[in-house]
Amino acid sequence: MNDYDRAAERVDKKIKFYNELKAYVVVNAVLAIINFFVSPFFWWVLFPVFFWGIGILVDFFKAFIFVDNYSEEYRKRKITEEMEKMKL
Repeated sequence: MNDYDRAAERVDKKIKFYNELKAYVVVNAVLAIINFFVSPFFWWVLFPVFFWGIGILVDFFKAFIFVDNYSEEYRKRKITEEMEKMKL
């Protein structure tokens, strides 16, 4: 896999995360409004907020934290970054 393909894969993961985050916010906001008017004493909306939020959190980690699954390229890049920091 060349650099372009890896970069494209990372960008695709980030775009997927942002799209899912937008859907999460919009859908849960609508559900919260419905919940407020239908049954204001039982906040059932917290269940989808929590469980769907776990999925959003996983996608966040995939897109921004565990980027390259610690591949050799990741290791080399981090070594270069550390060397740049040592120069300062």
